[in-house]
Amino acid sequence: LLFLSCIFQMDTTQESYLDLFPLDAIVYLTPDSENVLEDIDPNKVYILGGLVDESIHKKLTLRRAQEQSLQTARLPIHEYMVKNINTKNYHSETLAINQVFDVLSTYYDTRSWPAALKAGVSSGKGYVLRDAVK
Repeated sequence: LLFLSCIFQMDTTQESYLDLFPLDAIVYLTPDSENVLEDIDPNKVYILGGLVDESIHKKLTLRRAQEQSLQTARLPIHEYMVKNINTKNYHSETLAINQVFDVLSTYYDTRSWPAALKAGVSSGKGYVLRDAVK
């Protein structure tokens, strides 16, 4: 398990995050959440789901969070990015853990979602910033 606190202290443990933190302090990041992450709260612990939800296990991380009565959020990809026409016609909002970390750390430093998403969402995902499309 990899968990991240707002000051970006990273740690690994065999213990469950449910045993380590109060439920109301945990935000499970999942691309299927209806809740948009608008800001990073230094009093919250953000769980970065380590499963790929876009194929066989669609919505697995969302279901897991709901079963554990956890708050969920997703990165604001829809709010700041649009699908780009590409030769593969491939579009994915599911990011690897390192990409989510890059987005969060850039946002924490800049307080700019466009800058953060540009840093973390590779062009191969099929999305570009809204301002880049004219």
